[in-house]
Amino acid sequence: MTRARELRDLSPEALEERLGSLKRELLELRFAIATGQGTQTARLGQLRREIARVETVRREAASATETTRVTRARSRRR
Repeated sequence: MTRARELRDLSPEALEERLGSLKRELLELRFAIATGQGTQTARLGQLRREIARVETVRREAASATETTRVTRARSRRR
């Protein structure tokens, strides 16, 4: 399990890659459980939380970029 602090240090490309691998793992685990092969049902919740963590960090970064852009645009008007 990765902490949000550690995720914030990653590049946007690394976050995208991490998100893709987590979603792929979640899909594979769902199939395994549905076919009766999976025994790690608790891992479903862990994966969903980690995906949410990665998406939150991505939104924070996008929001910070947008805030910076708007602030710069406002300061140019003055």
